[in-house]
Amino acid sequence: MLYPQLDTPCVLIDEAILEANIRGFQAYCDEQGLRVRPHIKTHKLPWVARKQLDAGAIGITCQKVGEAEVFAAAGFDDILISYNIIGAAKLARLLALAGQVRTLAVVADSEAVLQGLSATFEGTGKTLDVLVECDTGAGRCGVQSPEQAAQLAQLVARLPGLRLRGLMTYPAAYSEAVVQQWFSRAAALCEQQGLALEVFSSGGTPSMWHAHEAPIVNEYRIGTYVYQDRSQVAAGACEADCALTVLTTVVSVPVAGRVIVDAGSKALTSDLLGQDGYGQVVGYPQARVIGLSEEHGVLDFSACSQAPLVAERLRIIPNHACPVSNLFDEVHFCRDGEFRRTEAVLARGKVT
Repeated sequence: MLYPQLDTPCVLIDEAILEANIRGFQAYCDEQGLRVRPHIKTHKLPWVARKQLDAGAIGITCQKVGEAEVFAAAGFDDILISYNIIGAAKLARLLALAGQVRTLAVVADSEAVLQGLSATFEGTGKTLDVLVECDTGAGRCGVQSPEQAAQLAQLVARLPGLRLRGLMTYPAAYSEAVVQQWFSRAAALCEQQGLALEVFSSGGTPSMWHAHEAPIVNEYRIGTYVYQDRSQVAAGACEADCALTVLTTVVSVPVAGRVIVDAGSKALTSDLLGQDGYGQVVGYPQARVIGLSEEHGVLDFSACSQAPLVAERLRIIPNHACPVSNLFDEVHFCRDGEFRRTEAVLARGKVT
């Protein structure tokens, strides 16, 4: 039986693959002169983030104030929160956080966000670093043109309590040429206004090995690379270097070819991300995870020469590792097929 000391469903992390993923991308970025600022929303574990810093990362990226609070309490002191922070409650927490860490930065893509940040930090003796968020094609947050970026950068430079650090984007995958052109135009406009930009921050795992194709970028934010998942294999970011799997038990084989496991949507993300089915069963390349309800996973083994029996255990690579981290209170680390230890997912559920 696979890992008999663990109850299922649960998350397994292969330490050797994790460490190789961290070292591999850090080495690439060192060669390209890129600073790595990993995104902790993938793992939500200070233990993993410490490995990333030990390998050479300059700091961490968080998506929410709550995540940053957990990591600040764990001793991390260089944090970027890559999300618009709005509302009195969050702004008060942000100000408190600024008193706990050496370097804190946020992003903004509108005057409304900047005014709230400035009003919070003005007169406090603290200065908040700000990056202007730019939509270079992914269609999420961000100003819509280099001209708007330069205008907002000028406003950051004028507002009390704020300091302009640079530009930030979460681009569409494989759009490095667009990022290069977009950032270069914005930088030229800022230079005409006498504004110095220190940081040009981009990111994303799917095209991680193409980061050098936007040479203006000097900081790279990346999350999923640390674990990798089925969608990243499909995107070409990795081959089979997936550190995270979900360990699950076969609870029923009601008819030939149909296998039911105890990992449903509460253990495997329902994200498809363009994939056929909800994960890849390790050791059974022809098996398909065809359905998820809350507590049941439905696997199709009809194309396989052999199917597992009731009580057997399987490992499934999820389509998307990041949501899976947020579904479990703890994850279990293994090496060379042996269980090593359990870590609490300290930043789980930090959605504010």
